[in-house]
Amino acid sequence: MKISIKHLAISTLALGLFTACDESDDPMPMVPVETQMVEDFEAANDVIDRATGTIVEERPFQFFSLEQNRQVTEGDDWDLAFKGTTIRVNASKNVSAAIVTGIFDQIDSVPAEATFATDTETEFAIPTGGGNGWYNYNPALNTITPIPGRVILVKTTAGNYVKMEILSYYKGNPPVADIDPFTTPSAHYTFRFALQPNGSTEF
Repeated sequence: MKISIKHLAISTLALGLFTACDESDDPMPMVPVETQMVEDFEAANDVIDRATGTIVEERPFQFFSLEQNRQVTEGDDWDLAFKGTTIRVNASKNVSAAIVTGIFDQIDSVPAEATFATDTETEFAIPTGGGNGWYNYNPALNTITPIPGRVILVKTTAGNYVKMEILSYYKGNPPVADIDPFTTPSAHYTFRFALQPNGSTEF
């Protein structure tokens, strides 16, 4: 798994001049927002007997902290947990999520119409199933592909807002035309996200 950071930063000099002019007009501190890329985050699904539909081997969820930008354990303050196409939010730490439609780079604040939810015993905040949440399933090709323009918003364990876009479900982020469901390793997430660390709804 590779993690890289692309800074979308405000100039430190300009920021200093701006705050020096009139701090009273800007009670919320301006914090540079970074877009971070996570590549090949592996979260293997359970092994299922296709003939009977029974689980042959149960695999564990893999936990990720958006606040720390790293894989963590279940005992840590994780935000999201991945297994196969399922993504859980940390309901015990009041993590919630919403799915909106838009262009990732153009979403500069949490939309007013975004409806946040957390996981329950019967429903996931990020719905599962083809066409329901973040992905489409093509039964003819047996492939999983992210839905274009689908952005996941997350309120983290620390109460900060994140916008997140899943780019690929296959190892190496191959072009869709190059995916072979029998040979291309799946459940290797590539996604990008931007976290606003000051608690505001702006990105």
